[in-house]
Amino acid sequence: MATFNNNVPTKFPKLAPRGPAGDLVLAAERAKASFDPQDLTKFMYDEEWLQRLNRILNIIENEPAFDKSERYFLGRTDKVNQAYWKDKRTVELAKKHNWTEADVQMASFLWDQSSPFSLHSSMFLPTLKNQTNDEQKKLFLEPALKHQIIGCYAQTELGHGSNVQGLETTATYIPESNEFEIHSPTLTSSKWWIGGLGKTATHAIVMARLILNGKDHGPHPFCVQIRSLEDHRPLKGITVGDIGPKFGFNTTDNGFIMFEHFRIPHISFLAGYAQVKPGSGEYVRPPNAKLSYGTMVYVRANIVMGVRFALAKAATIAIRYSAVRNQFVDATNPRKWENKVVETAVLDYTMQRYRLLPIIAQAYACFFTGREMLRLYNENQKNMSSGNFSLLADLHASSSGLKSLCTTMAVQGIEDCRRACGGHGYSMFSGLGLFYQDYLPNVTWEGDNYVLTQQTARYLAKQFRGVAANKTSENELNFTSAYMYDFLQNPSSQCPATQASDFLNPEILLGAFRFRAASMTQKLVHALDNQGKSWNSMTVEIARLSKAHAQLILLSNFVSGIQNARNELASTSLAALKTMAMLFATHTIEQELADFLVSGYLTPEQASYVKEITLELLEKVRPDAVSLVDAFGLPDYYLHSALGRYDGKVYESMTEMAENEPLNHKLVTDSYEECIKPLIHAGKAEGRWNGEGMSAKL
Repeated sequence: MATFNNNVPTKFPKLAPRGPAGDLVLAAERAKASFDPQDLTKFMYDEEWLQRLNRILNIIENEPAFDKSERYFLGRTDKVNQAYWKDKRTVELAKKHNWTEADVQMASFLWDQSSPFSLHSSMFLPTLKNQTNDEQKKLFLEPALKHQIIGCYAQTELGHGSNVQGLETTATYIPESNEFEIHSPTLTSSKWWIGGLGKTATHAIVMARLILNGKDHGPHPFCVQIRSLEDHRPLKGITVGDIGPKFGFNTTDNGFIMFEHFRIPHISFLAGYAQVKPGSGEYVRPPNAKLSYGTMVYVRANIVMGVRFALAKAATIAIRYSAVRNQFVDATNPRKWENKVVETAVLDYTMQRYRLLPIIAQAYACFFTGREMLRLYNENQKNMSSGNFSLLADLHASSSGLKSLCTTMAVQGIEDCRRACGGHGYSMFSGLGLFYQDYLPNVTWEGDNYVLTQQTARYLAKQFRGVAANKTSENELNFTSAYMYDFLQNPSSQCPATQASDFLNPEILLGAFRFRAASMTQKLVHALDNQGKSWNSMTVEIARLSKAHAQLILLSNFVSGIQNARNELASTSLAALKTMAMLFATHTIEQELADFLVSGYLTPEQASYVKEITLELLEKVRPDAVSLVDAFGLPDYYLHSALGRYDGKVYESMTEMAENEPLNHKLVTDSYEECIKPLIHAGKAEGRWNGEGMSAKL
């Protein structure tokens, strides 16, 4: 019997795709742009950031530990092991090249996937920097910076997440030995979902209820060693492990931990804010309980900036692919290429533009708001250091609403982009499937999105009551109270637009957003204060109100950001951004039309104007679409997508990636002999098959 070599990989014939070629299509798209995308790129990222990106990219693209070619084929164990390798190599490269913290962050950004050390850098180190005294910095922070210890942040429990005050893990002070006893009293007190805890961390910042002399002072942070620094085994009294596979984020060892009367020294209590006096167990309150809010604002501002990158990545892939992908011939407006009628580019269909172009606008909106939030954070930190907390409440409430809105917007945007890529969007090679899975936790961590809306709404209601009762003077007005003050001066005002083009006026658009948010706040306060409705019964309206306030912030920062950039950008770039801002505004009004109509500010006729002008803006943006995503400056290594390549070689990339599928490394599957052959040959033995096809009997 003849034998054959089964270890021959499947290879595609060296054929060119049917034209027009993707690289030529994207070149033609870029030639149509009304502005220079490099102008926008340099505006969004300063020169130092761009130089850092290129410098770090040149290093890690040539590092085997940073190779992404197998990313879509690996099982979970291999994913985690590769992530360990990448983390170790990052530490080595940082030493070799004298990388700064910003350089390390850039390498992590470009890698664009979680890893076992992620929580060490994103939560463990910042907590040690901000919430420790000098002695603790020397004991914990210094070795952590050198990776002599590796940490995580253990807050969430099996039974409690968003309700931090409900955490069950206890830390009871033992005055006789000057120790704390960490204990998990119930199954639901098990710390759960903790990144890096499963198999990596030697230490954890553990949030536990501080018990002093029988009194519960609520959750406080402790730095706890959980594994031996000699052999990495869990210390006695600790049960720790990995929680298992997740919907995404499977390159991180999210873990659980339980403590059985586990003793830790007094120095483990992080004393940057509150303190416990040795011996007596006397509790010393922090100088101001609001100080910790600043950290939350910083994290949430960075999440908004992260949404910009998430939407930019998804939009870049979908827009480039939609420009290259051709489907059907539009008989009423046939497309010609080199004097021949060819199929229509998917991006030329109105519905595809309607699905995708507003996502680009959302990405730019998040850029301007993320930048402004970071500016306000820095201003607030400076103010608080001198005892001025006037910015904090508004900033905290706005950051809560923005985190909720923007991460929800990102998840929806990524999925919309994936679906807009049609069948190929279902392939991992699109770069959107795994990306969606890994991004999804953002809607839950750092505050569940629906719970956060309640923080925003409480603040809005308080501000409205203050303005309505004349407790806030005009010179004390902030962003929020100012639009409520204007509303109360004329609560029956209506939109002045008389034609569709009026909705290209930023002030008319902003006026509609302001009125809507103020009107919704008024109705919430009336329901709570005058109709006796419970807070719980109003949570649906509360979520809508928080969204309205956050959307107003996004538009306001978008418009003011463009105005402030007049001396930094070419007029053509400013015009392109203004069109983006108007599209963001009109598309948002259309999506939330019920609230704008119920407020009484817009009439049904004006609503039809909004729909009309939105379609006109989509038509106007179309020639700039590819250049608008090019301006995000995201390299192919970061995108890791066959569909989103800068050169447009979509089909060549798809087939090359398919060749790398491990199932294609052999001509015949290993399961053939055991699972396929017996079935086929059983039929042959019965005379119904001749081994090559249907028998003559049939």
